[in-house]
Amino acid sequence: MKKKIKVLIVDDSSVVRQTLEEILSSDPQIEVMDTAADPIIAAEKIRHAIPDVITLDVEMPRMDGIRFLRIIMSQHPIPVVMCSSLTEKGSATALEALEYGAVEIIRKPRIGAKRFLEESRIRICDAVKAASIARPRQITKSRKIEPKLTADAVIPATASKAMTQTTERVVVIGASTGGTEALRVFLEALPIDSPGIVIVQHMPEHFTTAFARRLDGICRVSVKEAADNDTAIRGRALIAPGNRHTLLKRSGARYYVEVKDGPLVCRHRPSVDVLFRSAARYAGKNAVGVIMTGMGDDGARGMTEMKDSGAFTIAQDEKTSVVFGMPNEAIKRGGVDIVLPLEQIAKEVISICR
Repeated sequence: MKKKIKVLIVDDSSVVRQTLEEILSSDPQIEVMDTAADPIIAAEKIRHAIPDVITLDVEMPRMDGIRFLRIIMSQHPIPVVMCSSLTEKGSATALEALEYGAVEIIRKPRIGAKRFLEESRIRICDAVKAASIARPRQITKSRKIEPKLTADAVIPATASKAMTQTTERVVVIGASTGGTEALRVFLEALPIDSPGIVIVQHMPEHFTTAFARRLDGICRVSVKEAADNDTAIRGRALIAPGNRHTLLKRSGARYYVEVKDGPLVCRHRPSVDVLFRSAARYAGKNAVGVIMTGMGDDGARGMTEMKDSGAFTIAQDEKTSVVFGMPNEAIKRGGVDIVLPLEQIAKEVISICR
């Protein structure tokens, strides 16, 4: 029998600790080995038994989560999943945690909201599983499986060809675990006249606002959280807002995005498959698709559809991926034209678009 993933929950709220313990314990692959009300208690518990994954609150008494994360990553790297509230301040702080080596961000579940808790359970369990196989590093400057919906739930498949009246190129990117750092590396390498870019990074709502703002401050291209009807123009990258699907659409020669609600697709909202399918339909051979580090298979089907429509498709390689799940699935389905190290993807994209 496969060894269970041992998790240490660190949160100052007893209600949150209990809720997370119930959520994680519902998955037969996960075992909650212990809980702690603050980092000082957690440090003592780690001395006696080392967990496979730690879920860590941001704001706690005696020592905040960011400081504790830095200690963990400098002394004994353990995969850490940050668990944060949805405040603007909390979002920015949690993003800072990713720079210090946290693997993933999840939002604290609302207590008592049935649908939210169920979706949170899927997201939290998947985040812990992704963290358990990730390669943690400090960054410097048999339960019943829920049915996995496909992109059909948001955008129907079609046999019609994408419109071909324009030659303007557009780039669509999908990423998950480890993707925040991968996207930073990619976007920082782009020139100011890069083609329009639309990105899905699996991330909770409100976090994408802070993430886009942070990238906008360090990149030559402008970066913003996508809003409905935003145009995908040269020199701009649009990041799908958390908890909303984002589709690429076209009106004449203009590419724009549609931001909409909908069910979880491949257990995610936003979903990479939804974005990629829309790119296959509305951009076809004028699109370039990039699939980056991440757990699971979201984007694999959509990338295959993009390639079938004439788009050029790129996957991040295993060596530079924190989790080689999504790229590997796309490769296995035959949806990838070329596999590249992260540092070479931007150069390849610009070369193709020129």
